[in-house]
Parts: sequence; structure tokens; C-alpha cells
Amino acid sequence: MIEDILFILTNTLIYMVPILLAAVGEIITERAGIVNIGLEGIFILSSFSATVVAFSTGNPYLGFLVGILVGSLSGMLHGVISVYLRGDQIIAGVGYNSFAYGISVMGLITLWKQYGASPTVPTIPVITIAEKYSISPITPLAIVIAIAAWYWLFKTTSGLKLRACGEDPRSAESMGVNVFRTRFYATILGATLTGIGGAYLSVGWIGQFTRYISAGRGFIALANVAFSNWNPLLAIIGGMVFGFFDVLAIYLQIKAQTVLAIPAAYSYLFKTIPYIGTLAVVSIFIKRARIPKALGKPYIKE
Repeated sequence: MIEDILFILTNTLIYMVPILLAAVGEIITERAGIVNIGLEGIFILSSFSATVVAFSTGNPYLGFLVGILVGSLSGMLHGVISVYLRGDQIIAGVGYNSFAYGISVMGLITLWKQYGASPTVPTIPVITIAEKYSISPITPLAIVIAIAAWYWLFKTTSGLKLRACGEDPRSAESMGVNVFRTRFYATILGATLTGIGGAYLSVGWIGQFTRYISAGRGFIALANVAFSNWNPLLAIIGGMVFGFFDVLAIYLQIKAQTVLAIPAAYSYLFKTIPYIGTLAVVSIFIKRARIPKALGKPYIKE
């Protein structure tokens, strides 16, 4: 029993990382008034880029940095479209998700002649606990980032200015805040944090790139934004809750096959738990969520 609890706990800390990082990044972006639903695409391209570099150089740290850079560039692209070109933010995000999925599959076929997964690559060493369990060093980093983001957003003047751009950009402009620049930088920062999560998937956790490696985690991160009411501290709890659903699905699937001897085809039904759990949590907590007033609305300077 104790071993089962430790298994669930340590794996929850592993599974929560990309969801937490993307959620915190999106909280920062949306607090500034920009919606980026292209988190799935950022996960995929960052993970793919990190895998390619780690495979080519044998250096997972270099791959990790390149994955983060790809996230930043993705945010820059979304920022230009959403902030300066006043494009439809939802369509831009959907388009980026489709582009990322397509280009990653083409990359798999072109580089490795494989459709489903890349060869294995070296990963960032983990932290061993009690000689039997382990977590990634990115896990405490993600939690520290979330705490720092909360402090910045709610305890500093620059954080207040960013939130003003998402609530009443016209008033923020009248107080001397450059709304366009603030929103642009917030979008880049948010995508960079998502890029960390994407790079983590391949060189910090799984050890290879698989087709559609994000597995809906970008959309779960968006659900975490609503669950946390745009608060990075509550996003930590949300990350653990949604990570727990992932681990629970795997745990029950293993037990169903090994203890209850349920055929594998039926045990796969447990894989729906993370998505059903996400819908249930969002349905409960969305009623108390307070969306930034200017969210998704392009700012037109008079």
C-alpha cells in the first residue's frame, strides 16, 4: 500500500510539470489580455526540436535550451499576429497547433524514416529518492517559477501594469504603460514557459519524441488556467490534480491487467480518466472564475 502511494505521488510530480509550466505561462499571457490556445503546438515543436538537437549532439542540456528557444520564437510569432497585426487569437492558436503537428510528423519521416517515434535520446539526470523513486530537477524548478510568477504579478508594480493591460488597456495607456509592448513580451514569456514544458517532455522525461507527444496536455493546461482563476499559486494545486488523473489512469490500467486479469483492450478505457477528470473539474470551478475583462480583445490605440 505504501509503495502504491509513493508510486502515485512521485509520478504525479513528474506528470504535473508540463501542465504547470504551460498554465503559468498562459496565466501571464492572459493576464495581459492575449489568448494563446496554441500550447499543444508549442509543446510539440519544442519537444521535437529538443529531441533533434539531443540526438545530433548527445547533449540533453543543449536540446533543452533549443526547445526553450523554439517556445520563445513561437510566442514571438503569436505576439506579432495577435498584438501588432490584431489577428484573431483563437484562429492563430488553432493554426499553430495544426502546423506543429504536421511539421513534426514530416520531421520524423524525413530524419528517422519513422512515423510514430524518434530513436531514444539522452535525458537530463533525475533526482533519486529512497533508491527506488525519482523526480526530475525540473519539478522543483516549475514550482519555483509558479511562486515567482505569483509574486511578480500581484506584488510588484510591473506585474500590476501587466494585469492592467488585461483589464483596462486604455486606462493603462493613459497611465504611461505601453500596452502593445507589454502584451507582446507577456506572450513571449508565456510561450517560453510552455517551451520549457515541451522540452521537458522529450529530454527531461520520456527520452524520445513521439507523434502527438503532448497528448492533450496543452488543453489541460488551459483548463488549469480556469481552475486556478488565473492565479499561479493555485495552478500548482491544479497541476498536481491534473497530473494525478494521468497517474491514476496508468495505475488502474496496470492493476486491471495484473491483478484483475482484465484484457488490455478493455483496460485502455482507463486512459479516458484524465480527460473526464478535466471536464469534471472545469465544470465545477468555471463558475467562480473571473476572466480578465479585455482578454482576447485587440487593443486599438486612439
